[in-house]
Amino acid sequence: MEPPLLEAVALTKRYGEVDALTGVDLIVPAGQVLAVLGPNGAGKTTLIRSIATLTRPTSGLLNVAGIDVVAEPSRVRRVIGLAGQYAAVEPAMTGRENLRMVARLSGHGRRDARSAADAVLEQLDLAEVGDRLVRNYSGGMRRRLDLGSSLVGAPKVLLLDEPTTGLDPRSRNELWSAIRELVGRGTDVILTTQYLEEADRLADRIAIIDGGRVVAQGSPAELKGLAGEDVVEVRVRDDADAHRAAGVLGSHAILEPNGTGISLPATDGVQDLIRVIGVLQDAGIALADIGVRRPTLDDVFLALTGRPAATDVGVEAAA
Repeated sequence: MEPPLLEAVALTKRYGEVDALTGVDLIVPAGQVLAVLGPNGAGKTTLIRSIATLTRPTSGLLNVAGIDVVAEPSRVRRVIGLAGQYAAVEPAMTGRENLRMVARLSGHGRRDARSAADAVLEQLDLAEVGDRLVRNYSGGMRRRLDLGSSLVGAPKVLLLDEPTTGLDPRSRNELWSAIRELVGRGTDVILTTQYLEEADRLADRIAIIDGGRVVAQGSPAELKGLAGEDVVEVRVRDDADAHRAAGVLGSHAILEPNGTGISLPATDGVQDLIRVIGVLQDAGIALADIGVRRPTLDDVFLALTGRPAATDVGVEAAA
């Protein structure tokens, strides 16, 4: 039986008087993409640094692909690749030269380094620009090249710390496609992100960290279930009718703070829509829009941490 991708039991990390991790318990099967979410300072980067053997846990168990991070850090380094928050590539060299250099530093001979660099350029759709100086790359191309630098050693587990920070939407989509292709070829991925859409689109499993510990984990669908029921959202054509609409829809209807929209729980999506439309038509209230909204990861994040995900920006100061 293949060991778990990640196994953390009562994991702690203390920096002086600051507890960055306060008892992380997390077991993730192999063959999955794990996304780690949490407010700024929650401990996400500390967890990634611990997995990457860049910082030593204070106490607890931490295994990566069945290898004890504390007891055998050199073995862990041979099975992981790490891409940080910002592209760490040399702009005065070509993309191909960057990858060959990293391959040589990883222990490849000259011939193997050339082969590994060529293979990664093809894999990440950078072959056509492989001989162009990196200073002339777009931001998205630089991030893909940085991702490639962590792949030339053919890692079993790829660690990505906020991989799309600072990228425009097009470059972000390109990097997401590259990551999905890597996963399809058998690379396990652990990533931290401040973009909930990124976790929703890439991850098989999500762990939400707050206060240095895991407060929830599961598939995106399972976590969305923690945020509650589906919601019927209503917009009336005439804002003056909004208060009356909320009244006729019953005690569970909530008028939004701006006074123009109403929301109410949905237990049976289509039937609830039909009922709401009928009630408003009978009351002579014209609709501008109506629909059923499912809970999002934003709703989960807010429900579990008490903070919106938008506050999760930048590098964690102590953690």
